[in-house]
Amino acid sequence: MTASLLEIKVDGWASTVRCLPSPNFDARPDGMPIDLLVIHNISLPPSQFGGDWIDDLFLNRLDPLAHPYFEAIHTFKVSSHFLIKRDGGVTQYVSCNDRAWHAGASCWRDRTRCNDFAIGIELEGDDFSPFANAQYASLGVLTDAIRKRYPSIQGVAGHSEISPGRKTDPGDHFDWLRYISESQIQKSWRTK
Repeated sequence: MTASLLEIKVDGWASTVRCLPSPNFDARPDGMPIDLLVIHNISLPPSQFGGDWIDDLFLNRLDPLAHPYFEAIHTFKVSSHFLIKRDGGVTQYVSCNDRAWHAGASCWRDRTRCNDFAIGIELEGDDFSPFANAQYASLGVLTDAIRKRYPSIQGVAGHSEISPGRKTDPGDHFDWLRYISESQIQKSWRTK
């Protein structure tokens, strides 16, 4: 992904990425600044990469008969703003201006309901595998584009940090120092 070509437009949609609008979103509370990035991991079926299952989940079309794991999750109404696949390809599902349904019960700096003020970025992966070089490169470019559009952003956290005990992603294999070096974020953003 070329940094100079990626831009988050005024409407909250990114240029030069694949866009698949999800029905799973709603409006942020009036006047709510966007000030947090949340990093997640996701793989469907668990620990299997590739395919369109993540798209299907976020678009409410996951076939419960396609895999036994899907029987339990096919009715979930979830989404994220972005997904970065193993090859670095980026898909956007929800405008950054809207509230995607990615964080669930969550708290950051004594503020609950992180979906209200956060942008969610999913990385195709799991807690047990290193992430791909292309993912770090795309994540850095995407983070910088988001920061440029939303200078109110004050921090970045893993899903596990805003939902401790409930979530473990992005997992121990996510290299926070590498992420910081691939983007222009400040190291101070990593403090809770």
